[in-house]
Amino acid sequence: MTNVSRIFDIPYYQLEKYKLEDALVTKENENWHKTSSESYVEQACAISRGLLRMGVEKETKIAVISSNNRTEWHILDIGALQIGAHTIPIYPTISEDDYAYILEHSEAQYCFVSDEEVLDKVNAIRDKLSSLKEVYSFNQIDGTKHWTEVLELGKEPSNQDEVKSRMEAIQPDELATIIYTSGTTGKPKGVMLSHRNIVSNVLNSAERVPLNEGDSRALSFLPICHIFERMVVYLYQYYGISIYFAESIDKMSDNLKEVKPNVMTVVPRLLEKVYDKIYAKGSDLTGIKKKLFFWALSLGEKFEPYGANGWWYETKLNIARKLIFSKWQEGLGGQLDLMVSGSAALQPRLNRIFAAAGIPVMEGYGLTETSPVIAVNCQKNGGWKIGTVGKMIPEVEVKIAEDGEILCKGPSVMTGYYKDPEKTAEAMTDGYFHTGDIGEVDSQGFLKITDRKKEMFKTSGGKYIAPQIIENEMKQSRFIEQIMVIGEGEKLPAALVQPNFEFVRDWAKRKKIDVGNTDEDLIKSPEVIKRFEKEIAAYNSKFGHWEQIKKFELTSDVWSVENGQLTPTLKLKRRVIKEQYKDLYDKIYRSTE
Repeated sequence: MTNVSRIFDIPYYQLEKYKLEDALVTKENENWHKTSSESYVEQACAISRGLLRMGVEKETKIAVISSNNRTEWHILDIGALQIGAHTIPIYPTISEDDYAYILEHSEAQYCFVSDEEVLDKVNAIRDKLSSLKEVYSFNQIDGTKHWTEVLELGKEPSNQDEVKSRMEAIQPDELATIIYTSGTTGKPKGVMLSHRNIVSNVLNSAERVPLNEGDSRALSFLPICHIFERMVVYLYQYYGISIYFAESIDKMSDNLKEVKPNVMTVVPRLLEKVYDKIYAKGSDLTGIKKKLFFWALSLGEKFEPYGANGWWYETKLNIARKLIFSKWQEGLGGQLDLMVSGSAALQPRLNRIFAAAGIPVMEGYGLTETSPVIAVNCQKNGGWKIGTVGKMIPEVEVKIAEDGEILCKGPSVMTGYYKDPEKTAEAMTDGYFHTGDIGEVDSQGFLKITDRKKEMFKTSGGKYIAPQIIENEMKQSRFIEQIMVIGEGEKLPAALVQPNFEFVRDWAKRKKIDVGNTDEDLIKSPEVIKRFEKEIAAYNSKFGHWEQIKKFELTSDVWSVENGQLTPTLKLKRRVIKEQYKDLYDKIYRSTE
């Protein structure tokens, strides 16, 4: 059996142990196309041979930019890594300036793109790229080389011995990939991850996945260029789990019903949206059905793992699952055993409700620099505690600094930032990586994140504000789609709020309130503003007087990755948002002086 110590060992291990017929599955022309474990390895080797014939040397940088997760990405990834090339995955939605910076900074010689939209962005900045030799596409695009040209070039196996010797020479501590962090400020940083970094994270996270080896299906849709989804996809491969790639977020509902997955990864924002849709359908019910729906919800909000609420609660919960929650499960494919959540803090209330519905969400925590998992909840052996990100995985050590910052050490901690020894030195102390997050470890060994160190701020009165905690609480409101707490150096905390326009319009319709035809009209409606005041006041009661939101302004546009307000993992770009809404910021603070 193959000893897995480098990323490209994983498909060979899968081939020997599971030999799946549907290792990787992508939907094309309304049909799911399956690639077997055997074909996966064969095509990866053909890519390796083709790249060698193109003159790709060890340490050559190969960028990959894909708008969707797909089989070709993984074949190319393994094909490049096993000859010692380095893959540079890039978020498709970042700006042209960031494309130019990353491609030039990484010295990428080849770039593989998914579609015409991505190709146009690359072509727009191509004259700024001194190292780029050629661009290939996964989709057929006129006038652009297709990725199958590399496959065809490597079809003839006479240089397979060279592939083999390259593979044998690669050591686990050698660089595998450079992942540029999306970053909420400044230029992206190139996080250097070795084979050992990622493989150790795969092997040490594997024991936390309570799935049947070789007999489960996963649906993959979070961006594969992000280390969270990428590591999990390697883990699926290691476990012999068939991976189906979702077409897009818009097609998720259809894909869930078609694939009927047992597991998938999520970010909190997605769960919030799923819950909002379910809640809206429940609100439209009438009579006994509506009463039962809200009874089940209130029961779900009290959920505790391991039957801690006693037999009477569990009896009622079983009834709720049969009458109400079974429909939730059907909507998510009917066979979903587990969701793993990362990237941002998950509201405990949502965690409880989905668990009560029989679809537990295991919240974890990590960063690109830690490959990524530091800690993750697990249903086995009492390893699940709502409101925490679980216990540390094996071989990963955490200590809490004097100022509360989480420091992390272990084989999955990056080798450094590419071409940036100064930032690397700033991030590391005695082998410990400074996460920039504030947290605590309880007596049972569970890690709890309380805030981002860099996002905490002081008011002019010297009071500390932890914005994420306040934002997470207030985002439970169905009126609020996004919220950013502001007030650094000011007298009091305030907030910029993006309404949930769809819900507010439904509310206004029910109340027979005219909110105009545009979102600009809506945010100026006195009734809407009054309703938001009431909503924010209700959530304010959960915080200390100095933390309460005293003023707020509604924004008329939807915050998005495309508009620059969110990172690709849907975190707030605080500096950008503050700049974009400078007039609203000044309205809040300068009018009070």
